[in-house]
Amino acid sequence: MSPRPHSSGARPGARSRPGPDDLRRTFEAVPARTSGDDEPFADSWWGRAWVTALEDLSMDAPRLARGRAYADSGNVAAITVTPGRVVAYVHGSRPRPYRAELRLRTLTDPDWDTFLDAVAARPGHLAALLAKEMPHSLADTAAAAGITLLPAADDLDPGCSCPDRGWPCKHVAALCYQMARLLDADPFVLLLLRGRGERELVEDLGRRNAAHSARERPAAPATPSVPAQEALSDRFLPPLPAPFPVEPHPGRPPSYPEFPGARDPLALDQLATDAAARAHALLSTGTDPIAGLTAWQDAVRLAAARPTAGLTATTRALYRELASATGRNTTDLARAVAAWRQGGAEGLTVLETPWDPPAGPFDRARPALAAAGFPRFQPWRNHLTHPGGTLQLRFGHDGRWYGYESDPGEDEWWPRAAPDSDPVGALLELSGG
Repeated sequence: MSPRPHSSGARPGARSRPGPDDLRRTFEAVPARTSGDDEPFADSWWGRAWVTALEDLSMDAPRLARGRAYADSGNVAAITVTPGRVVAYVHGSRPRPYRAELRLRTLTDPDWDTFLDAVAARPGHLAALLAKEMPHSLADTAAAAGITLLPAADDLDPGCSCPDRGWPCKHVAALCYQMARLLDADPFVLLLLRGRGERELVEDLGRRNAAHSARERPAAPATPSVPAQEALSDRFLPPLPAPFPVEPHPGRPPSYPEFPGARDPLALDQLATDAAARAHALLSTGTDPIAGLTAWQDAVRLAAARPTAGLTATTRALYRELASATGRNTTDLARAVAAWRQGGAEGLTVLETPWDPPAGPFDRARPALAAAGFPRFQPWRNHLTHPGGTLQLRFGHDGRWYGYESDPGEDEWWPRAAPDSDPVGALLELSGG
């Protein structure tokens, strides 16, 4: 089982990556706790209510204790929450993690209308939700309207890919305990489980609250009005002329003279050329080609854009500038450039970040290689290494296999060949077969 990060015991924040329409949120893996076993998993009353539902569901205290220990040790990977379901991979006693999930009944549209109307009628409820709080009075308001937000034991439907038939098994129990910590930080996670995303709920509650306030506000006397365009027509400035057409090419920047203490003019030329190309792309497409890249990824992208790899004065100057700016050396940058040219940003991730792929294509790779007549490869995380120690395949998050090569007796792996969704094809490309 691969090591997982540890922390000082700080409770998790609601850091997540929202999915389409805010109906899919994936939370980072929660680090292991360093506090005592007797500390509750949840501080909030609604988080503790979630734990109570879990413990009422289980008839097996030892399984619960094992699941709590897994959660305490940071064995639960990233958690994905969608309407009616929460899923995560949980590391147990075996090398491969198990897929644990928990289902919860979602509210119907009439239920949501009833609940949201009741909440919108009380501005304090909306303010509490925006502050990531769920006061008792909000749950009481929902209950008075016949809506149940917090789960009871019979609302939770567990499932896991492990062979244990416990109800729930220790992997699902670990997932449930970690869910309590997420609910602590953000009650909107519970509302997402019940069927609605945060963005939709806030917008809907805002509209209902405004409509409710308007109904309660006395009507103002009607006053005559004039359209703004008509009232200001004599003050309008003449329309601006049409913009000049975008040039077909970004053009070249001016040359930079050398003077003592200046940056290398060849590197400045390359950086200015890239800035001109980005500006041209923004003007012509409205999209920045480097949006979302880190400083290191952008440095690798810039270096990879050169047609040569350290063979010209311009390229060497650019490598020195970029390596210095990112705190790396030129060898690191050259290796990263090879990975970028192999597979872009994903290729760089494959180079720098080992990970534990779930069961599936990775597990089928070694039998496929053996069937093709190759010797038995040694697995480590997402790597498969040839017993000769000079060839290696790495499995990417995009489902493709990336070929790597090293000199005999060395542990310096360099990206080679184009990635392939078939491990046999990737190895043939790598070995020239």
